[in-house]
Amino acid sequence: MIKTTTINITAEVLSLISEIDEFKGAWRALGQLAPEHLTSLKRVATIESIGSSTRIEGAKLTDQQVEKLLGNLAIKQFTSRDEEEVAGYADVMNLIFENYAYIPLTEGYIQQLHRELLKHSSKDNWHRGNYKKSPNHVEAFDQDGESLGIVFETASPFDTQLRMQELVSWTVNTIETKELHPLLIICIFIVVFLAIHPFQDGNGRLSRILTTVLLLRAGYAYVPYSSLEAVIEQSKEGYYLALRRTQGTLKTENPDWMPWVLFFLRALQQQKARLEIKIEREKLLLGQLPALSIEILELAKSRGRVTISEIVVLTKANRNTVKKHLESLVSAKHLQQHGAGRGSWYSM
Repeated sequence: MIKTTTINITAEVLSLISEIDEFKGAWRALGQLAPEHLTSLKRVATIESIGSSTRIEGAKLTDQQVEKLLGNLAIKQFTSRDEEEVAGYADVMNLIFENYAYIPLTEGYIQQLHRELLKHSSKDNWHRGNYKKSPNHVEAFDQDGESLGIVFETASPFDTQLRMQELVSWTVNTIETKELHPLLIICIFIVVFLAIHPFQDGNGRLSRILTTVLLLRAGYAYVPYSSLEAVIEQSKEGYYLALRRTQGTLKTENPDWMPWVLFFLRALQQQKARLEIKIEREKLLLGQLPALSIEILELAKSRGRVTISEIVVLTKANRNTVKKHLESLVSAKHLQQHGAGRGSWYSM
């Protein structure tokens, strides 16, 4: 059973929840940017989320490499496991952004999301979408890849089904009865899910996917526009430390939820703050730049890269005028120029 009576609702916890909920309520007004600006914010955040979440688990692809790969997803040809993991994460992100309202928290849907997450990984054919059949305790490794021993013992394969049933049932019931704030319910679900580690592989990535689903279903509509995964990647050591400190107490009479609760809420606070900065930057940019410069920036954001010829065709502006605007945007560091002469192109 999940014992939540030991959750300590401190002044900091109340302050963090209040700040996040205030932004949630204000998003309706803050999010009234033009559709193309919101699309751009979402695209950048999605790339950051995919890159960060896969790198947390050991992948090596940079955000730039992720962006390039996403542009060629239709080809369905991958040269490494890293690329397969990125493609799977991208597919699931798109799925939940479009359908989160129709994805209730059930074991069946959790298993389906796991299946989708690993669908491009040929080495994971044997276990995707199914609970683990072998122990998958969390180990620590040295720089040479040698095991330093088990850091945390996850649920046994025998206990996994029952533990997941209990977790899902507790979460759904607590959301319905409103016994806890939604952010605390999501927080507890994630730390217990990772303690169970129900699948043979992919648990970390899936936990961050489920976090997004639960936040969206709880009404935090701004989540797709700012990457929580990027925040976690930047504080990766603190992330694992908070998980272990709480998970190490879950089988005791007095679980200590606070290490993970504080990390999780602070991460959500940073996610919100990053989005606030981006919105202010967008508004400032819109108020200072000429219309053609704004149009050029939007093209660069939506396409990832753009050439002078493309801008001329799409904006129907004079070529020399376009060049002058590009020079100003590069000078002000709103754009980056790559290459020289006819082969040059521009990106954000």
